[in-house]
Amino acid sequence: MSVRELLRARGLTPKRSFGQNFLVADGVIGAIARAAVPMEGATVVELGAGTGALTAALVMRARRTVAIERDRDLIPILEARFVEEIAGGRLSIVEADAAKAELGALLGGADGPRVLCGNLPYQITGRLLSLATRHVSCIDRALFTVQLEVALRLVATPGSKDYGALSVFTGAAFVASIDRRIPPSAFFPAPEVTSAVVVLEPRRPPVEETPAFQLVVKRAFATRRKTLRNAWRGLHVDLEAIAAQEGISLDARGETLDVDAFARFAAALSRPA
Repeated sequence: MSVRELLRARGLTPKRSFGQNFLVADGVIGAIARAAVPMEGATVVELGAGTGALTAALVMRARRTVAIERDRDLIPILEARFVEEIAGGRLSIVEADAAKAELGALLGGADGPRVLCGNLPYQITGRLLSLATRHVSCIDRALFTVQLEVALRLVATPGSKDYGALSVFTGAAFVASIDRRIPPSAFFPAPEVTSAVVVLEPRRPPVEETPAFQLVVKRAFATRRKTLRNAWRGLHVDLEAIAAQEGISLDARGETLDVDAFARFAAALSRPA
């Protein structure tokens, strides 16, 4: 039964308020599952299971899958579709807001690789990426479907037009790559934009996202054409001395600095004078 038919059978339609664009292209779904779980014995947490199209492909490849779904109207569809998998302990359905998930509890005790996966609703993509970065220590691999525009920002390098605060904050925890682009026709309803599958490989060790790190990154990108000298003015430190010590030019702009440079400057800010 197709996604459209599953919803219609229960008198449902996709909820715009939840950003529901369900994956419906079997070839794309299979490719996503293979990219998400290329290894054996994995435990997967899926953010936003929807009607279970990607869930079914993940269950076939993973040792255990935890499918999180916020929409309570979709929970009965998932429970009816996966009776055997739930009974056999290979799948757990969790009704919850994925952005507030306790990934440490869901993945912390897992044997084997730990994977985070999801077709992310566009309006909360930032919150879910933040969730992943906060829990990078308990993730071995993450794979998300996002807007192509967001994917390009995640993989952007210093000096490129797409490089910004999102690139730095995600790059502090992960090394990102684009697996494939996905046309609107792969979804129901079809969105107005092209999407992409982005793979996030944990950076070991990750850069600690301290308050100082958050501050210098946000200020550096608040006004893109400002030099760092102007962007960081008002930090109440000796900018010239710290910048010289860390090999950073205050005449440069924020989009020219890589993650490590931001981390060095933030660490210097936090050291006692």
